[in-house]
Order: sequence, then structure tokens, then C-alpha cells
Amino acid sequence: MPYLQLDVNGRYAADNKQRLAAAMSRTYAQMMEVDIRRISVAIRELGEGGLWRIPEVGGEPVPVSLMMLDIRRGRPAELRMAVARALCAHCIEILGLRKDRLNVEFTQHDGDEMYHPTLGGFSPDWTPGEA
Repeated sequence: MPYLQLDVNGRYAADNKQRLAAAMSRTYAQMMEVDIRRISVAIRELGEGGLWRIPEVGGEPVPVSLMMLDIRRGRPAELRMAVARALCAHCIEILGLRKDRLNVEFTQHDGDEMYHPTLGGFSPDWTPGEA
């Protein structure tokens, strides 16, 4: 953890997905004060028609993208909002996703719910300035 997951309808070149994963990891590590080696990024291409939302009452479903961020508990809401905006900006710039069709959801965990064998086992609980 953190585990940054992006579900998309389209198909994208591997080099663009790699660029996006690098940008998301660097931004997340810097803003959320975390060791970049703890970050995993998934870009799941669900294919055309794989993810939908109805954007207005009485409207029809439209294709959308969704970012799920599994993170360690402890960051204030203002910081989570700022990191969500920054990660969305990368998705818009690199993959061309639409801002009005991209949502972000956070799931917060205690450190002992994340295991990193190469980093010594369970993650510690997050503390400010840890990176």
C-alpha cells in the first residue's frame, strides 16, 4: 500500500500507462509523504462499455473512469482532495480522460493491513514527515 487503481473503458499504449504510473507514483509519494517503493499502480482496461455512470437524473449511462486509492489512514481531507486533483490531472494529460467522467474514491487502512516483504513486513501506521 498504497494501491492506486484506475479503471478505464479504453485501451492505451504500454508506454503511456508506464508514464502515468510513474507520474502518479511520484506525485503521490511527494504529496502524501510516503516511500515511493510502497506504491503500486494498476491501470485496468475494462474495454469499451466496461464502466458506466448516469451523470444526470433521467439521463442515460455514459462511459466513465474510476480511480480507487487504497491508502494508510491519517491524512486530512484537504490533503486527500489535493492528491485526488493532482492524480486526475495526470490521467487527463497522459490518457486524455475527461475530467467530468473521472471519479476518485479512497479506502483507508491501518498500517498492519498492508504487507511488504521487501520492506520488512507490515507497513507502519502513517505519520507526518515519514518519507
